[in-house]
Parts: sequence; C-alpha cells; structure tokens
Amino acid sequence: MPKPAEMAPAEPMREPRGARRKRETRARLLEAALELMAERGVEGVAINEITEAADVGFGSFYNHFKSKEAIYDALIDTVFEEFGDTLDRLAEGIGDPAEYISICIRHAIRRAGHEPVWGRFLVRQGLSGQMLSRGLGPRLQRDIRRGLDAGRFTADDPVLTFIAVGGTVLTAISAQLQSDNAAVAEQLGADGARGSLDERTVAVVMRLLGLPAAEAETVARCPLPAA
Repeated sequence: MPKPAEMAPAEPMREPRGARRKRETRARLLEAALELMAERGVEGVAINEITEAADVGFGSFYNHFKSKEAIYDALIDTVFEEFGDTLDRLAEGIGDPAEYISICIRHAIRRAGHEPVWGRFLVRQGLSGQMLSRGLGPRLQRDIRRGLDAGRFTADDPVLTFIAVGGTVLTAISAQLQSDNAAVAEQLGADGARGSLDERTVAVVMRLLGLPAAEAETVARCPLPAA
C-alpha cells in the first residue's frame, strides 16, 4: 500500500454540468440586462428583450429571477456593491477622508472610461430616485459624513452637499462617455493639457467639501492604488 506522500493528489471536484449551465445562463442574463438597462433604463426594457439578447429561452428567465425588478436588484449588487467593496479594500488604511474619497472617485471615473456600459448604467442609476439609497450613493454619503465628523470637510447642508458631489461626479462621467464628440472633447480638454478628467473632478469635489483650492488640487493628485 503506498504511503500517503506517494499517493496521487486528489483531482479538484468538477462543477456539475447542470450547475455550470445555470451559472452561465444567469451570467448571460445579467450581461444582457446591464447593456440594455444602461441604454434605456429599467422602464424601457422588457423581459423578452433581455432573454433575446442573452439568447436564452423566455421561460428560463424565471428560473433565475422573479421579475425585471429582481434582475435590476441583482445588477445593483453585482455592478456596484462588488465595486464598492473593491474600493474599500483599495483605500483601506487611508486615514484622510479627503484622500479616501479622491481614490474612490478617480477609480470610478477611470472604470467608466474603460467600461462604457458600466459607466452608462452608473449614471442612469445615480440620477434616479434611488441615488440616496442604492448603489454607490450610500457609500459616498458615509465617506462624506466621516469627513464632516472628523472636521476635515465643512457643509451647512450635508444632504445637498452629497447631491452636489454626486451630481458632479456623474456629470463628469456622462461627459466622458460623450468624448468621441469633437465639441465635447474640446470642452473637456481631451489633450490632457489641463490635467486628467478624474483629477480635475476630484479637485472640484474637494472645493465643494470646503477644502482650499491649493489643498484640493493636492488631494486630487494623491497616490492612486492600483485596482
């Protein structure tokens, strides 16, 4: 009988074929819903359009989601909660609330530039009535509150300050997504002469949060951890 050290290593357990197919089908449905809802919003998309885009039978949709609202909720969790968790890990250990927000905003703007569908979905969701309660909004509120509690930021009206900050970021992303338009690109300074869009956006945000201009510029250029 062979000794334990001489025994062949056990093969990793294979995922059952049925489970794999179910996972892949769910992923296709989510991908199709993301692209369609990013373009037209939740109200402008029908379930049959999602299943057709995913090349999935209509009835199969209900094996994964109870309704269109359910797949939208799943997208919020997949698209934003996972990204928010990633940002929290990247900025872990950053003691300055201003630098923390700088890192998060710059990563969000850069990802939207690399993944336009993600960016369009972020803008649509962020400008919806759920801005205060869903997606990345609550995390931004949390981070602004930390800065206010620490005396790093000043705001007479924290809620409106959050709306102003969120609106600034979403508008910057929306403009970035239009940068293939020559007129928009010129206004944005696509040549980079005025600095990158993400850094300029953060500088404006920091001014909204009460930082002096010179300090806002410095925070906007703080080291950016790699994603």
